[in-house]
Amino acid sequence: MTAQTAPAPVKEPEHSAPEKRSWWRDDASESMRRNLGLVGVLIALIVVGIITKPDLYSDGAWVRSNIFTILELASVIGVVTVGMTFVIIGGGIDLSVGAIIALAGVWSTTLATQDLGPGGMIFCALAVGIGVGVVNGILISYGRLVAFIATLAMLVAARGLAAQLSDKQTQVSNSDFINGLAANDFLGVPVLVYILAAVVAAGWVLLNRTTFGRRTVAVGGNPEAARLAGINVKRHTLLLYALSGLCCGIAAIMLTSQANSAQAAMANLYELDAIAAAIIGGTLLSGGRGTIIGSLLGVLVFSTITNLFAINNLSTEVQNMVKGGIIVAAVLVQQVQFKSLSQFFAKNNKITTS
Repeated sequence: MTAQTAPAPVKEPEHSAPEKRSWWRDDASESMRRNLGLVGVLIALIVVGIITKPDLYSDGAWVRSNIFTILELASVIGVVTVGMTFVIIGGGIDLSVGAIIALAGVWSTTLATQDLGPGGMIFCALAVGIGVGVVNGILISYGRLVAFIATLAMLVAARGLAAQLSDKQTQVSNSDFINGLAANDFLGVPVLVYILAAVVAAGWVLLNRTTFGRRTVAVGGNPEAARLAGINVKRHTLLLYALSGLCCGIAAIMLTSQANSAQAAMANLYELDAIAAAIIGGTLLSGGRGTIIGSLLGVLVFSTITNLFAINNLSTEVQNMVKGGIIVAAVLVQQVQFKSLSQFFAKNNKITTS
């Protein structure tokens, strides 16, 4: 009778532990790293300004005045960029923001609207902005139009309506209150800068501290998963475009204040500046990721470049080429980072499931 031998114990497969990543390399700190990089770019631009125009930067009063000039330059497009950031994070795009600003500005400066006083002008600009944004949202959410096509059509239609309302003429604002927004300051800081700060603060809270913000990220990241989780994706998308329209209405009042007038050609190509600022600020074009602070820094980078070219008497054509190069570089960086992030998650998922 042969002796039975006990079966050998089964040896569990050894799994290598996930790679420990420092805070600087951790994916959660990616937005912080990008923001610090943009701050570095701003510092580099200031250094270039000091080198090219040392006589100007040696004057403390001029430096302070120039800082507020940059902030005022960034104020209008900064407000538009906040709305654009929400739309892109939600997986959309809005090419009509410049046209919405023009339509809201023209409509709010008609003689009939100005007879209602500054309150009526402001209400009209905001209502027009929200109304056009809602139309965009309905076409995209319920009409199932591609966002690019719907907002491109709105760009043409809104510009045409603005030209029709104004009879292709410049409409002068007679409101001292509206005109004073750009001319006045409070505690030495221009009023338009306060408006920008208020909109940025509200946008940050809405994106990072509310259910609306979390749903925006979910809808942009995976619309089908968001729908299965109980989110009304269509309604939320409509609200995102309404929010973008609201920001355009605010920007229309600010731009009218700066020029003391409004016309159908105002805010030309603002959509490209807003999209570019959001992209270099870290907002992912495919949706699902972005920060308000990053978008604000992107606006400041472009405004500083514009100011730097102006004080050095360089042409707008060269400035546009530089901006184009920055946009291309930002998109390439996004692609590389997104590919690296996907590979990292795929590697960890393989380790976990093996």
